[in-house]
Amino acid sequence: MKKQLKRYLLLATVLSANLIVLILYPPVAIKALTFTGKNFLNFLFMLTPIFICIGLMDVWVEREMMIRVMGEKSGAKGILISLLLGLITAVPLYALLPVAGVLLKKGSKISNVLLFLCSSASIRIPLLLFEISSLGWQFTLTRFAMNIFVVFAIAFIIEKALSDLNQPGRDVPVFRIQRK
Repeated sequence: MKKQLKRYLLLATVLSANLIVLILYPPVAIKALTFTGKNFLNFLFMLTPIFICIGLMDVWVEREMMIRVMGEKSGAKGILISLLLGLITAVPLYALLPVAGVLLKKGSKISNVLLFLCSSASIRIPLLLFEISSLGWQFTLTRFAMNIFVVFAIAFIIEKALSDLNQPGRDVPVFRIQRK
C-alpha cells in the first residue's frame, strides 16, 4: 500500500491542487481543466497512430533485415538511412522514444539510433524550413552544418562509451544492453 501511495503521490498532489483551485477559484480551475483536457486529447491523437505504426513495424519488419539496414555492419548506408529518417520526421520528440526502442530491439546499431534521435530533435526538415523563413538561409545553413557535426559526435561518442562499458568482465549492469 505504501508503495502504491509513493507511486501516485505526484498525481494525488496535482489532483488535490486542482480540487483546491476549483473550490477557491472556479473560473481559473475550469480554464486549467479545459486546457489539460485539450492537451490530453492532442497527446492521445498524436500517439495513437505512432503506436500503431510502431506495432506494425515490430511485426512486419524482420530483425535480420533491420540488422542488414541499420545494424552493426551497415556502415555508411545505416548512417545515411538513420540521418534521413531523422530529417523527415515531423512528430513530437516524446513520440520518437518508442520508435528508438523498437529500432534497438530489432538490432539497430546504437549510433544509428542516436543519429535518428538527435537529427529528429535538431535538424529535421520542418524545423529547417521554419528557420529559413524567419532567420534566413545563411543562419540556417550555418546551424545545420554545426548540428550535423554535433549529432555525429554525440552518436559516436556515446556508442563508444556504451560499448566500452558493455564489454564482458565489466560490472556495470545499468549500461548492459540486452537484445533478444
